[in-house]
Amino acid sequence: MATQDEERMRRDAERLADICTILQRRFMLTVSKELQRGNVSFPQYFLLGFLALKGELTMTEISKKMGHTTAAATGLVDRLEKLGHVQRCHATNDRRKILVKITQSGERIVEEVHDDMVENLLKMMECLDADEQRTWVKIYEKIITYCECS
Repeated sequence: MATQDEERMRRDAERLADICTILQRRFMLTVSKELQRGNVSFPQYFLLGFLALKGELTMTEISKKMGHTTAAATGLVDRLEKLGHVQRCHATNDRRKILVKITQSGERIVEEVHDDMVENLLKMMECLDADEQRTWVKIYEKIITYCECS
């Protein structure tokens, strides 16, 4: 039998699930407008984001980060390369290894989407006082730390 604390936590988790869905939908709509301009899909954008952080990745690393097969990751890279957002090159220490690097065009897309997200968040933060804003950031920092560790 569930305790009152467990029942409350369950209700809170259900409410957070609803909130996450609403926020995700809102962000995705905003992001999709920007992505349409660059002819980039969400998975392609996520890959560009990884590349913007890491600089370059192997196809195996891309597959793991994206949760795709190597063949599916290759398809993402092919499309982004045709659009001029990434380029392939050989690793200097092993010419058999192919690295994928983001181009200035790809970096520009990531930057524009990021800037749009910041503007949307600034608008949302206007309904919070300074303490609530800092608390929101602290909570999300704890959540991201949990996600990175699990």
